[in-house]
Amino acid sequence: MRWYKVLGVAAFAGVAATGAVIIRDQRRRSAYTPDEIRERLHARLAETPATRQPPPGSDP
Repeated sequence: MRWYKVLGVAAFAGVAATGAVIIRDQRRRSAYTPDEIRERLHARLAETPATRQPPPGSDP
C-alpha cells in the first residue's frame, strides 16, 4: 500500500471516530430536561465556595 492510501484511511477513521464521540456527547446532553439542567446547575453552584473578593481598586 502506498503511504497516501494509508494516510487517507487513517484520516477517514479519525473523522468517523470524532463524529461518533460528538454525537454521543450531544445525545447525552439532550437527554436532560430543562428542569434537570436547572437542578444540576443549582447543585454545582451550591458546591462552590461563596467567597467573592471585590475587584482591586473598588470601594467596599
